[in-house]
Amino acid sequence: MEQQMTLEIVNKNAAGIDIGSRSHWVAVGQKKSDIKEFGVYNEDLYALADWLREHKITSVAMESTGNYWQNLHAVLIANGFEVTLCNGKFTKNIKGKKTDVIDCQWIQKLHALGLLSSSFLPDEDTEILRTFTRHRLNLIQQAAASSKKMQKYLRLMNIRLDVVVKDIVGLTGLKIITAICLGETDPKKLASLRHYNCRKSEEEIAKALHTNRRNDYLYALNDELDTYNYLQEKIRKCDDQIALKIDDIIGKDPEKKEHHIDKKKHKRINKNTPKNIDINLKSYQIFKGIDLLAIEGTSYNTALTIMSEIGYEGIHKFKTAKHFTSWLRLAPNNKVSGGKVLSSKIGKGSSRLKIALRNAANAIGNLKDSTPLRDFFHRINFRKGRVSAITVTARKLAIIIWNMIVKAKPYQNPEGYLYLDQKRKLGLVKRIKKQIDKFDIKPEDLEFKTP
Repeated sequence: MEQQMTLEIVNKNAAGIDIGSRSHWVAVGQKKSDIKEFGVYNEDLYALADWLREHKITSVAMESTGNYWQNLHAVLIANGFEVTLCNGKFTKNIKGKKTDVIDCQWIQKLHALGLLSSSFLPDEDTEILRTFTRHRLNLIQQAAASSKKMQKYLRLMNIRLDVVVKDIVGLTGLKIITAICLGETDPKKLASLRHYNCRKSEEEIAKALHTNRRNDYLYALNDELDTYNYLQEKIRKCDDQIALKIDDIIGKDPEKKEHHIDKKKHKRINKNTPKNIDINLKSYQIFKGIDLLAIEGTSYNTALTIMSEIGYEGIHKFKTAKHFTSWLRLAPNNKVSGGKVLSSKIGKGSSRLKIALRNAANAIGNLKDSTPLRDFFHRINFRKGRVSAITVTARKLAIIIWNMIVKAKPYQNPEGYLYLDQKRKLGLVKRIKKQIDKFDIKPEDLEFKTP
């Protein structure tokens, strides 16, 4: 007796779309007459939506191919369709010939059977903020490339500013480079532009500023300096757009405006941190009273990345912290066969949020004072090495952040920053007592003078 196996159709009125750079192939069924090709212009996208409506389609599945899907996705959402944007690795066809027609039919079949899961998409406000922050990061990377070229031309001119100055585009470095581009060649006059916080003396800086007077290198240096200053101005304008969008997000919810938090003096402000935005306060308001910067190792850029990449509404889309870490590709992808774990590697690919959490984990590993996260990092580091410790600590940070935002639980560190200050003072007192015991000094012999 022949046996037949059938799969239940979950989405009855389903369509599949194969996204392309110059055309989109759409399938509303498994027959040849159910397939049609559409262009990528705006009128073609609306014609596609009308054709789906004629066939009484309510649910559509498409691949997230590059950024070609975004305009079509917006049109379909605006027309009331339920859109499933899925990862391309979940729609791979079976072995055989691959064509656009077969692909759209295969996507339609998988979607009709309910075998496709949707990718994460942030809300509109978070997506706009994400565009600004990603553009800002691109500008910073371009500025970094310009600073490297400036360093190259200085070295070719025999000016070793990179030896005596830690950052050539810092306060001291930029003043000296600007003066060189204006025609100043006297090493002593250039060294007098030294900032008072610079560790090297004027005499030592002057030794590194003798030039070979090559005009071609000077021209290239001047050009790169103009590019660097231009990019810095672009970054400042982008910061203004970010500040306006964050205020707009907070202004839409009166509950967010009510939260207030004091400044954190112990957090360092990196030179790439937006100067006109109080990220400490803004992140506290966006996440409705959750202080993400209370976690040791997190910086202002970490908080800004969390706000722009996932947002308050986006993190609630993940049912558990494990779903969140799996999406970040910070959880091991266990492959089990025959009761044995064949592989447990972390999935490939790094999102900007994953990179930010890994940077925060690395900062935790560099802490000098003992904290629970720092001790956890060093335990993993001792067993498996620093690379694994960074990944595992980043996963732990993701779990902490999910629980803080979704469950509205503040981060409680029994050895917080205030505790660390007291710990340093206590350690100093203990060292003084050891010295007193070592040299047999009596307390009454010591004279303490107040400043």
